Amino acid sequence: MTGLEWLYNTAPGRIMLKVLAGRKLSIVAGTFLDSGLSRFLIKPFVKRNGIDLTECEDVDFKSFNDCFTRKLKKELRPVDMVKNHLIAPCDGLLSVWDIDKDTVLPIKQSAYNIYDLFDNDRVASYYEGGICLVYRLCVNHYHRYCYVDSGKKSQNVFIPGKLHTVRPVALRTRPVFVENCREYTLIKSNTFGTIAQMEVGAMLVGKIDNYMGRGKAIRGKEKGRFLYGGSTIIVMLKKDSALINNDIISATCRGEEYPVKMGEPVGISL
Repeated sequence: MTGLEWLYNTAPGRIMLKVLAGRKLSIVAGTFLDSGLSRFLIKPFVKRNGIDLTECEDVDFKSFNDCFTRKLKKELRPVDMVKNHLIAPCDGLLSVWDIDKDTVLPIKQSAYNIYDLFDNDRVASYYEGGICLVYRLCVNHYHRYCYVDSGKKSQNVFIPGKLHTVRPVALRTRPVFVENCREYTLIKSNTFGTIAQMEVGAMLVGKIDNYMGRGKAIRGKEKGRFLYGGSTIIVMLKKDSALINNDIISATCRGEEYPVKMGEPVGISL
């Protein structure tokens, strides 16, 4: 039994989980990982996850989170600027789901209602019949993310919650995306209609760091970053706004997640 399985599937583990999933511990952990005292964690983290530091713009890391949120050289994440192409906002493992009235994310035997996800009935109803793209980031992924398209951007809406891991062992037992803290914005795209782009925190992520409030989103411009931990980005599109690439759909149908990189196309507009 792995450590995560013990946490989620045993009585003592679930008691410990109440502590680990709380925001207070996340804030304490985040403060430590932002400090110079955490630098000793960098070398083993880089080695364990096979991270190529030659891809980074700068490797003079002042703290562990400095390394975790490392900025890659721009040429390594080119952004597809073809107007009718839908791009990935981040590196991650992608799955795609149709949104019906009752179910949004049927992942690993769990189901999430979009009304709980948004905590706003008016916004949630707009996406009934549409599609939902779920990008799951692991700790070795690039943890900066960009705007999925250009357009008028709403304010960021933060929904507080608990910070569970987004690994599959948790998805089997908890409504993770509903319980975790999350933040979303709406982007009025001329090509894809109003897009919802949501960042979801995970265990020991001290902060979802979005840079800008209400204003103008620019396709491919860096939107923000996640501090330490695995995380998830959810993109929702209204009905009949996009067609997702067949290889991604096929992978989801097989119960697999499809690896993508920030800026590459994952579908086209309809």
